[in-house]
Amino acid sequence: MRDERSTPSSPPPPPAPLPSSAYTPPPPRPRRSAWFWIAIIGGCCGLLILTLFFLALFIPSLLSVRKRANEASTVLVLHAIGQAEANYNVTYPANGYACTLAALGGDPGSGAPTVQAAQLIDPTLAATGRKSGYTFTIVCGAKVTLNDQDSYTSYQLTAVPDQVGKSGDKGYCSDQDAVVRFDPDGGANCTQPLP
Repeated sequence: MRDERSTPSSPPPPPAPLPSSAYTPPPPRPRRSAWFWIAIIGGCCGLLILTLFFLALFIPSLLSVRKRANEASTVLVLHAIGQAEANYNVTYPANGYACTLAALGGDPGSGAPTVQAAQLIDPTLAATGRKSGYTFTIVCGAKVTLNDQDSYTSYQLTAVPDQVGKSGDKGYCSDQDAVVRFDPDGGANCTQPLP
């Protein structure tokens, strides 16, 4: 018996050629000209310039709207504090008007209202004296002393912008007559009545 492994054989036949595929690489794309890229960059720059232009137009008007909203809110707060002062005067006639915002404020959860914390205005406003970009203060006026008890018969309430020109343009004042006046310079020299 012959060992077929040991007999010399002819070289193996060459591999069959692979069938040609239908894939052909795409032709190279033409290079984009420099004008194409200049147009793209110019368009982006133009869009950026237009955006900045519109922002420059609208941001000041948005700030102006915010100032007007702060001023309107301040007038409402002055009226609310004036009403609280009138209620305080009726509730605590021996004391007259309150001389501080803290006396008009107080936490409703801390118990019944007192002379030092009547709970008539927002506790945050009473504690900080600030609301809507304005700082509020009360200064007591004339007083009458009866049985060693001071009773204040007048007060001056002021509200000035935290930053004149940014949070508001006008300063506002009121008193026991509940007439609100304003200072166009943003101070407390209120001589002009509200329109």
